[in-house]
Amino acid sequence: MCVDFTDLNKACPKDSFPLPRIDQLVDATARHETLSFMDAYSGYNQIKMHMPDEEKTAFTTDQGLYYYTVMPFGLKNARATYQRLVNKMFARQIGKTMEVYVDDKLTKSVTADKHADDLRETFEVLTRYRMKLNPAKCVFGVPSGRFLGYQVHQRGIEVNPDKIQALAKMVSPKTLKDVQKLTGCLASLNRFIAKSTDQCLPFFKALKKGKGVEWNEDREKDFQALKEYLGRAPLLSKPITGEILYMYLFVSEATTSSVLVRQEEGVQKPIYYTSKALLPAETRYSPTEKMALALITAVRKLRPYFQAHKIGVYTNWPLKLILQKPEVSSRLTMWAIELSEFDVEYLPRTAIKGQAVADFVAEFTEPNMEVARMIVEQTTKTFRWQLRVDGSSNTHGSGTGVVVSTPKGDSVKCALRFDFKATNNQAEYETLIAGLRVCTVLGADEVEILSDSQVIVNQVLDEYQARDENMIAYLKLAKELLGRFKEYRIIQIPREENEQADALAKLASTTINIWPRTIPMIHLLQPSIVKQMEAGAVFGETNSWITPIKKYIINDKLPSDPLEAKRLKYRATRYSLLNGELYKRGYSRALQRCVGPEEAEGILRSIHSGDCGNHAGGAILAHKTLRQGFYWPTLFADAKRIEARCEACQKIANNIHQPPELLQSITSPWPFAMWGIDLIGPMPTALGEAKHAIVAVDYFTKWVEAKSLVHITEENTTSFVKKNILYRFGIPNTIITDNGTQFDGKKFRELCDKYGINNYYATPAHPQTNGQTEAVKKIIKHNLKAKLAVKKGNWAEKLPQVLWVYRTTEKSSMGETPCSMAFGAEAVIPVETSFSSPRVQLFQPELNINMLKYGLDELEEKRERAQIRNTAYQQRAARYYNSHVRERRFALGDLVLKRVNPGTRDKAAGSLADKWEGPYQITGIAGHGAYRITREGFGELPRPCNAQYLKIYYP
Repeated sequence: MCVDFTDLNKACPKDSFPLPRIDQLVDATARHETLSFMDAYSGYNQIKMHMPDEEKTAFTTDQGLYYYTVMPFGLKNARATYQRLVNKMFARQIGKTMEVYVDDKLTKSVTADKHADDLRETFEVLTRYRMKLNPAKCVFGVPSGRFLGYQVHQRGIEVNPDKIQALAKMVSPKTLKDVQKLTGCLASLNRFIAKSTDQCLPFFKALKKGKGVEWNEDREKDFQALKEYLGRAPLLSKPITGEILYMYLFVSEATTSSVLVRQEEGVQKPIYYTSKALLPAETRYSPTEKMALALITAVRKLRPYFQAHKIGVYTNWPLKLILQKPEVSSRLTMWAIELSEFDVEYLPRTAIKGQAVADFVAEFTEPNMEVARMIVEQTTKTFRWQLRVDGSSNTHGSGTGVVVSTPKGDSVKCALRFDFKATNNQAEYETLIAGLRVCTVLGADEVEILSDSQVIVNQVLDEYQARDENMIAYLKLAKELLGRFKEYRIIQIPREENEQADALAKLASTTINIWPRTIPMIHLLQPSIVKQMEAGAVFGETNSWITPIKKYIINDKLPSDPLEAKRLKYRATRYSLLNGELYKRGYSRALQRCVGPEEAEGILRSIHSGDCGNHAGGAILAHKTLRQGFYWPTLFADAKRIEARCEACQKIANNIHQPPELLQSITSPWPFAMWGIDLIGPMPTALGEAKHAIVAVDYFTKWVEAKSLVHITEENTTSFVKKNILYRFGIPNTIITDNGTQFDGKKFRELCDKYGINNYYATPAHPQTNGQTEAVKKIIKHNLKAKLAVKKGNWAEKLPQVLWVYRTTEKSSMGETPCSMAFGAEAVIPVETSFSSPRVQLFQPELNINMLKYGLDELEEKRERAQIRNTAYQQRAARYYNSHVRERRFALGDLVLKRVNPGTRDKAAGSLADKWEGPYQITGIAGHGAYRITREGFGELPRPCNAQYLKIYYP
């Protein structure tokens, strides 16, 4: 019976739980002495279905309708569900003594004596979760076995013998289905087959559209050769943690191939073969791009190996140099960024140690070397003059060696030492130019040039393109000198065949004082391309962030710290050198010139406050700098710093409205102990020429006293305090006023000193210090406006009535009226007598006296309740206020700017006046959020300044 779950699978979302990589599991299994292979009995059926989902698996039979109560085969999420289960079951064993892939399980032991314990632990887990095994498919305590299609044992990984036998018995394909069967079989073995794609190409070509299979003798020969190769398929090795792995690359016209190897006891053993058929567009890539494609293909296929190991790539192609050039295609740039994640080192080809790897490399020849040999073989002409050149550049200096062989067999040798720094390529060009000039002086009309520099030879042959300005100039000069000869030939040779010129170059680049008298030494003061270069232009005189990147790009020099070296290699993929300048490949612009700290400072200041500067903010300034084509790592931080330190920007900046300190509530310890006093006015002239009013409020009971004044004098304020506060409510502990002369005069101070009253001052610029009084003033003025209507001059007559209203109105902060808080009983108001309130109707003198006594007894408790409620009210207000606080605190000696007051604003500047003045210096801390400040040439301000009106100054 077959159940079709196609529609159910379409309706179900995909479970994205990942299955393990088979290659990694097989690698982890190899190199173990004893293995046990286990297979679950009807694995999926051991997992019960979720009850609400059981009916969704229903199917019809001739005997009725049924559904699964266990997980059936055929569901698209069955494998992921089972893998999640076994991962949870064997979480402690996986990777140590076990490997699990869905229902295939393997217990492994490095040594046989530990295998029993490992198996015991495995069976304990199986018993705990009641998982059943299939005895017919289980094998225990064997040295090797088949796991996930591979034969694994202690020596390594081999091809499954069943697959080899099936391929050996396969007859020559005659139909399309036979060819597909053959290619499918080879696909499962591609890890063991060198150049597997090349070997399969003849079989794919046998498939002709509409003509069936075209099988001939050549394809039959390839088929039999493939069988023979698989009969001796290589043994694959398992990499050891921490060891360096190596890779060989090959590129043919239609495929790319690679082999990953490890070195053990001087022999290179294969780990993995990869191969890829080139797409039609990829076949048109240049040889350089094809070689890079071979590497990137291997990296993507073998990513786990590249992540866990350092990889050495054997190639004679200058892949590293090409991938770091800015003039390369965008495709190579993306590949270079992708490769920067891994620790890849490029190594020249050496002798192959290992038959399997030797067979792979022997059949493949890198295109550039093949072309070079073809050119040499096709050119049979013997030149009478021969020039051997070599250049050398190191930390001690730069020099060249020139060896000229004349037609008579004589040898002319000379050396040049540079009195300027030069790169290896510059040294090679200087060598070539010097050698050509020597040949010209000697009268040569034809010359054969031998050099071991791949870059110089290919640039002269127009195989490589010179993009750097210096290289273009050198190439132009070299071709001008070559044009003086009737005929010439330039060939790249191995360094071993250029020993004399190489030895002269190394001697010339050292600092030795002894030099052979028979060999002339010439000092070259400046480059041959006339353009004077500054010493150290390549590396930079200053040790800035640019220096290590340049050194790595030019000389492959890395920091000693491995972590820093890896980070530098990753960063360098986005940088390139042009004309000796470092450029970064950006996203907003193709290339951005990298600048050092000193130049960066000038660029930012010019854009910010130069002739075309608009004093923009930090982010806009940084983006504008990027748009102009400049870059350095701290661009955004430096832009913010420049904007913050610009004096013009600081003085015209908007006012800061966020509070700088947490709210500090003022609480009175007992009734009438703390009073706040302030003035109202000027107001319309009232009866008796009164234009002002003085207001006092008790912080505990909220009781208010007020009086109209003709003049604001110290005598009037002192008299008010005596008559309205001292003589009526007793001597207070504290009085809070502003710092006007009427409260800060001699008489007022003497009054406070006489009765021991603490007098605190709030500045006019920050009236929030006396916030209770300010709030009462607003209420009084509001009520006066409502009562006066048109006759504003009657405010003095209405003032007592407004005070009466205020004193008999409940305050939300306390839940009581000021009158009740002061005297323990509520005052009778006009509405009670006009409309006969209950207490007026039921008034009894004796009962009233008793109730007043009870009220006085209860007064203390009432005040405590009011105080608790007032504290809670202040805490709610503080929480709201503090949520908007952005703390600004200053230390002694800090330079600050002070907000300009309306009275000190430059009236001539009008709306263009500065909003901040200074700088001032913090000379003292007057209290919470208040500072004493002084300004050079003006002295210290007489009153402290609140932090809300100060901000830090950046000189």
